Amino acid sequence: MARKITNRVTWVGKTDWELKKFHGDEFTTIHGSSYNSYLIRDEKTVLIDTAWLPFDREFVKQLKEEIELSQIDAIIALHGEVDHTGALVELMNQMPENTPIYCTANGVKSIKGQYHQDWNFQVVKTGDTLSLGETSLTFIEAPMLHWPDTMFAYLSEENILFSSDGFGQHMASEFLYAHEVDKAVLYHEALTYYANILAPFSMMVTKKVKELLAMNLPIEMICPSHGLIWKENPSQIVEKYLEWANEYQENQITIVYDTMWNDTRKMAEMISQGIQNKDKEVTIKLMNAAKDDKTDILTEVFKSKMVLVGSPTVNNGYLHSIAGILEMIKGMKLKGKKAAAFGSYGWSGESVKQITEELCHAGFNVINEGIRVMWTPDEEAEKQLITFGENLVQE
Repeated sequence: MARKITNRVTWVGKTDWELKKFHGDEFTTIHGSSYNSYLIRDEKTVLIDTAWLPFDREFVKQLKEEIELSQIDAIIALHGEVDHTGALVELMNQMPENTPIYCTANGVKSIKGQYHQDWNFQVVKTGDTLSLGETSLTFIEAPMLHWPDTMFAYLSEENILFSSDGFGQHMASEFLYAHEVDKAVLYHEALTYYANILAPFSMMVTKKVKELLAMNLPIEMICPSHGLIWKENPSQIVEKYLEWANEYQENQITIVYDTMWNDTRKMAEMISQGIQNKDKEVTIKLMNAAKDDKTDILTEVFKSKMVLVGSPTVNNGYLHSIAGILEMIKGMKLKGKKAAAFGSYGWSGESVKQITEELCHAGFNVINEGIRVMWTPDEEAEKQLITFGENLVQE
C-alpha cells in the first residue's frame, strides 16, 4: 500500500514481515525488513529503486494502482543489488520503451551483469542534477557504502536525502518513521546493520559523511532503502555513523568460543570470573560460535573493546565454527580493539597459537600469547584462568 511522505513524495515499497535471513544465510533479520521505493511527482515523475525479486509482480501491481506506468518519466537506481533492483525486469517490460534509468557507471555494470538487459542507462556522478520541475535531484556517489555502484540522491525543496543502504535498518514495521517505534529496538537494529554491512568500509563512511556535511544541504528527512525513515532530527543517525565509523567501542569484552566436552566453555567462564574480579563495570558477553547467531556475535564484537576467542584443538586445528567466525571478523576490518586466545587440548594443542595468528591478521592488538589448558581444568588451572582474566583488564 502506497503511503504519502510529502505532497510530492510517496513510499511505494514492500514490507517483508517474514524475512529472517538476508545476504544468503549471512545476516539474521529477526524483525524482518522493508524494500523502500519512492515515487516523486513534479512536472516530471521519477521512481527511486524497486523491490526484491520475489516481490517483483506484487510491486509492479501495487505501483500501477498508484500511478499509470506511462506517467513515470525515469527510474533512479541508487544501488544495483537485487533487493533494490529485483523488480526492474518486470517493471521495464511494462514501461514505455527507452525509459531512462539513472545510475552510476558501476551501477550500469552491476545491473547489466545481473539482468543482462541493455536498457537506456543514463550515467551520473557526484554533483549532477536532474530537474523535475519545481524540484531537482542532486546525485552523490557513495562508493563502498556498501557496493562500488552506490549513490545517494538529494531532493531540493523537500530537503530529502535518499540514502540507499546508508542509515538503514532491517526492520519491518506498521509505522513509516523512526520516531514512531521503540528507540532501543531501532538503534539496536541500526547498529547491527552497520556492524554487519558497513563496518568494513568505515573509512569511506567517515569520508562520505564529512563530504555530505560540507555540502551544507538542509536535510529535513533521510529516506533509506531499508527500514524506517528518519524524519524527526534526522542528523541523529548521521552523528551515530560518525561515531560508529571511528574505531567504535563500548566498555565491553566479548568472549567467543566453541567447545567439544565443555572444557573450553569452563575456561571461558573462569576467564570471565577473573575479569569481573577486577572490573565490576565492564559488560562481558559469552557467546558460543556454534550455537549463537553469527549476526549477533559480529554485532557484539563490533561493540567490544576486547575480544577473546577460544577453541579446543581438534585435528591439529580449531573447530569449524571458530574458523567461520574468525573469517567473518577479519572481513569487518576492525581497528583499535584488543584480543587474546584460549583453548583446551588433550594431545598437540595448536589451536591457541593458530587463533592468535588469525587475530593478528584480523587487525587486533593481541596482548599476550593466550592460555591453554590440558584436558579438563583442575583447581590449579582454574586459578590460572582467573588470574589470566584479571590480568586482561590490567593490560
